[in-house]
Amino acid sequence: MLRKLRVILAVLFWLGTTLLFLDFTGTVHSWLGWMARIQFLPAVMALNFGVIACLVVLTLLLGRIYCSVICPLGVMQDAVARLGLVGRRNRNKYSYSRPLTLLRYIFLAIMVVAIALGLGSVVALLAPYSTYGRIVATFLSPLYTTVNNLLALMAERMDSYAFYQHEVWFRGLPAVLAAGVAFVVISILAWRNGRTYCNTVCPVGTVLGFLSRFSLMAPVIDTSKCNGCGLCARRCKSSCIDSKAHDIDYSRCVACMDCIDNCHQGAISYTVRPRRRSVDSDTVGARRGFMAVAGAIAGSAVVRAGEKTVDGGLAVIADKKTPVRKTRIVPPGAVSLRNVERRCTACQLCVSACPNGVLRPSSDMSVFLQPESSYERGYCHPECTRCSEVCPSGAIAVISREEKSSIQIGHAVWVKANCVPLTDGVECGNCARHCPVGAITMVPSDPADETSRKIPVVNDERCIGCGACENLCPARPFSAIYVEGHENHRVI
Repeated sequence: MLRKLRVILAVLFWLGTTLLFLDFTGTVHSWLGWMARIQFLPAVMALNFGVIACLVVLTLLLGRIYCSVICPLGVMQDAVARLGLVGRRNRNKYSYSRPLTLLRYIFLAIMVVAIALGLGSVVALLAPYSTYGRIVATFLSPLYTTVNNLLALMAERMDSYAFYQHEVWFRGLPAVLAAGVAFVVISILAWRNGRTYCNTVCPVGTVLGFLSRFSLMAPVIDTSKCNGCGLCARRCKSSCIDSKAHDIDYSRCVACMDCIDNCHQGAISYTVRPRRRSVDSDTVGARRGFMAVAGAIAGSAVVRAGEKTVDGGLAVIADKKTPVRKTRIVPPGAVSLRNVERRCTACQLCVSACPNGVLRPSSDMSVFLQPESSYERGYCHPECTRCSEVCPSGAIAVISREEKSSIQIGHAVWVKANCVPLTDGVECGNCARHCPVGAITMVPSDPADETSRKIPVVNDERCIGCGACENLCPARPFSAIYVEGHENHRVI
């Protein structure tokens, strides 16, 4: 019964979290956005002490329920491990193994140092929730969008507009490679050995594993009923049950309840654990070491804080190319580049939620996979605040539409050599007509001749860096006006 309840809750959390990365309408986020905010590492990065306290208390009471129910990467591993049993006559393929304690703490230490130094790319590669998010956003999202577009096409033919088409695109080769490698490695480990990744690499698993050693409730073996068959150990995907010694390593147990469900003698039950009268020196040493690491985590967290392809005739429109920017652009609400670098876990939720195709994962290794803005596919509409609404880590703070219109994330720069009035001798003014804040004025190219072709002049004090001018500029392949980012945003 407990196992069935755990599986039902895990499936519900997994489906809800997955839909957050697939939904491009914003509907799912309005109902289930809290599922992203209760993930452990995003809560730490956002300094969301209420969520952190709840997860700690949950673990101290019930063990690593978070890993088996709430964490989507953990549920994915369970699904892959179960697939590995399909078609096998002998499904008892696991066995007890000694914990790789040193390796676990090495990965945890790497995470702590990365958070303290603001190395977001390292944090992104080790964060379990973010890893799962990138897998879904990279591989499932294009498939989901394609199916949606087919339904929209069918609905349109029946004069129904229940669906609408959305652009299908991959977020760049680096993002595909990172997500692909992570998926293959984690899937192989889960297929062969169950929860190896959770209990060896995952820093969140290490933190919660330490806390679960002192949990109030956990699976307990009744030695008076146990006949030593070892079935529990052979079905334990965490490899944490030593059936010969009648001992369970609670730091690795994820409370999946498989052992309880498969014990024919009823010798294992999920109950209040008996307290040990003495604590050995290894446990004391581990406790002190963990508290030091946990203190470092807390300290470091507090310190940081659809395109047209032809013109009016049949001439092919060349694709826009990304300009070389001296400073990358991050969305309003991010406050500064430094804030994003230190807090972002590169989960890709903002990238998936952006309705205008502005955000994409960075290929810069110093901020690998963290979001940045670019305006080849669209521009940042002043009325859209979707990215700030979905960010679970505090890298992009929640802002209102009124606040967004006054936040300067960059400024437009005019490139004379690309401007259509000068290169083709025709009137344009596209950038000025579409600037939402009126920061661009068209003036004669020759001050002495009022009838000369007009060119844009940018008022840097009014420009907010939304990219409308860059995106809608007809010059190809590079726009005649582009946005240069600001390291620190300011209110104008």
